Amino acid sequence: MPMTSLQSLDLKEKRVLVRVDFNVPLDKSGNITDDTRIRQALPTIKYLIKQGAKVILMSHLGRPKGSKDESSSLSPCADRLGELLERDVKLAPDCIGKATQTLVMAMEPGDVVLLENLRFHKEEESPDDEFASQLAELGEIYVNDAFATAHRKHTSTYLLPSLFQDKAAGGFLMEKEINHLTPLVLQPKRPFYAILGGAKIESKLGVLNALLSKVDGLFIGGGMAFTFIKASGIPIGNSLCDDHLLDEARRIMQTCEEKAIKLWLPKDIMIGRGFTDEAEFKTVPTKDGLPDGWQGMDIGEETVKEWSEALKSAATVFWNGPMGIFEFEEFAKGTQGIAETLSGLDADTIVGGGDSVAAVNQLELSKNFTHISTGGGAALEFIEHGHLPGIDILS
Repeated sequence: MPMTSLQSLDLKEKRVLVRVDFNVPLDKSGNITDDTRIRQALPTIKYLIKQGAKVILMSHLGRPKGSKDESSSLSPCADRLGELLERDVKLAPDCIGKATQTLVMAMEPGDVVLLENLRFHKEEESPDDEFASQLAELGEIYVNDAFATAHRKHTSTYLLPSLFQDKAAGGFLMEKEINHLTPLVLQPKRPFYAILGGAKIESKLGVLNALLSKVDGLFIGGGMAFTFIKASGIPIGNSLCDDHLLDEARRIMQTCEEKAIKLWLPKDIMIGRGFTDEAEFKTVPTKDGLPDGWQGMDIGEETVKEWSEALKSAATVFWNGPMGIFEFEEFAKGTQGIAETLSGLDADTIVGGGDSVAAVNQLELSKNFTHISTGGGAALEFIEHGHLPGIDILS
């Protein structure tokens, strides 16, 4: 069943309850350091305003653990959204309750109200019918434009839309994500390569297995590469490793061999003795192994060169996860090198979430990619399963 489209609904003078993802990074003073997620919601919000709707936005921010926490208030988001829309955006005192209801019922067409953090209530992450009913009272139409949370069965993404029957739709950002990720599930242009990084193999085991039936080549970097390197019989020093998954790594490598899927592991590795920019570090060939007391921090220059050459033949590339400990400048070069390579390819290039997106944005390369997904975990689960609960409920 296709997801209900926002454009199919009569929005004029209706109270439209919109789930957005304003989970933006804040500095210690509470200032937004990257407003990308707010900007990505603008097409849907502007369309609703133009249609004469009363726009009621709801989001989570941080992990306040079910109680009010001023450091997780959505106040900075309301201010920033107001600047971007060039209109007043009121912040409700809560996401439910009499004062919030009074504010919402007084809205005029074109008004925008942002409800306070959904996660100030534990019932958001632990689905609760009563909490869903109280939220539902605020709106006449429900819209989900928060793809990054669509893999969670939370109250605002799963229970709430079910109360709106045929008046629950996906927003433009949700549609965009589905349109770009669906070909990866169904029929990618070939050769189709996937690049996976990040800390551990365990969190990406599902998508790894799903990709084995889809990809022509697999590049594995970041901390998760060391489980495969150790499974190949090469010493990894003090590097990260999912020891309980060594047999699983061997099975994946064997499957790649049987299916003629080219598997690239790092040719060389930058290793270090600590987690600071001043730490002692050097680059070693992977085949020689890593000495005791040293830890793999990033893929090396030779790996970036080899992978960049191989990627030139790609028609489609999906990338999720950094190639090294991206937080430290000295160990960010592998991630940056891959980002620069992908930005210059004549191929469909899709980046899914986290530090991979941060690298692309930091290098100001986002315009050179086909699609930058707003949800790392959601994108991985969509590729693995072909659907998500928060999208299914809108169908």
